[in-house]
Amino acid sequence: MSALGLTLSQAGYVNKAFWRNPARAVSTFALPLMFLIIFTSLLGNGRELIGRVWMKEATYYVAAMAAFAVVQACYTNVAAAVSVQRDTGLLKRIDATPLPKACFMASRILHSVLAGVLLVAITVAFGRICYGANVPTGVTLFHFLVMLVLGTASFCALGLALTAVIPNSDSAMPIIQLTILPVLFLSGVFVPFNNTTPSWILWVARILPVRHFAQGMLAGIAGTPFDWTDVVVVVIWGVAGLLLAVRYFSWEPRTR
Repeated sequence: MSALGLTLSQAGYVNKAFWRNPARAVSTFALPLMFLIIFTSLLGNGRELIGRVWMKEATYYVAAMAAFAVVQACYTNVAAAVSVQRDTGLLKRIDATPLPKACFMASRILHSVLAGVLLVAITVAFGRICYGANVPTGVTLFHFLVMLVLGTASFCALGLALTAVIPNSDSAMPIIQLTILPVLFLSGVFVPFNNTTPSWILWVARILPVRHFAQGMLAGIAGTPFDWTDVVVVVIWGVAGLLLAVRYFSWEPRTR
């Protein structure tokens, strides 16, 4: 079988395993919607100046939770699932098959892209129905999809890279949350940036991929200017994550 065939076949197995774990599947899709309802209920009645555009805070949070949904589905879930599979010996058994490492990683990335696109579609539809958020069309839709596809692939690659520093499945979630929760706050996902935001936070945010990805989501949903620099930064992080994953990925459980 060709490399493409192996990748598609393995992606099918990953997809089946995902949906056969209802608790994980439901939490992956429900958590962003729950956060969207909570944030818009608490903070979504006013208007916020984002860059040079005034918008409803509810609209901002639809875009922000779409970005959070991708991070949750691609970065958090991939890092946790692969760490558990490695600890239980499943990866070691996969390594004994003819499946190349590249096909395994590509299958993970492919599944994450499909899951991320579905999750964002649900979030945007929910935002449209409940809060009147925009649905991207035309050139805006093209920009939105480019950022969405490349962003999901990049965060999946970063999740795979993170498994190299996770010693065992028990420590997976603490390490994952330690690496992503501060980044989400420093990227303005949970609290919008405004004129009172400290300059050091703005400086740090310009380096982080989540900030640039969230801005791409915001451009599609709220109509803020789209910047290709955001795409470039996200892709650079994704390529770096992929290179680290290929170099340090381990099929076998840690012994120390």
